[in-house]
Amino acid sequence: MVKIYTTPNCPYCKKARAYFDTKNIEYKDINVLEDKESRKVMIETSGQQSVPVIDIDGEIILGFNKYAVDAALNKESNQ
Repeated sequence: MVKIYTTPNCPYCKKARAYFDTKNIEYKDINVLEDKESRKVMIETSGQQSVPVIDIDGEIILGFNKYAVDAALNKESNQ
């Protein structure tokens, strides 16, 4: 399961969503401005208040890093 903690105007959040879309990867987009409980979970899980925070089966990626995303997705597909 892929989750992306985002805000509507974050350019890196938009890039992350577009990247997952081009790879046809399903993800849950969580707007932390509207969802206070998810914002709390994001901060507790990542230790960060900035977005995007990407959670790929429990592996946390801070910011949008294609290489880290691809590595985590490869781990997920090999399990």
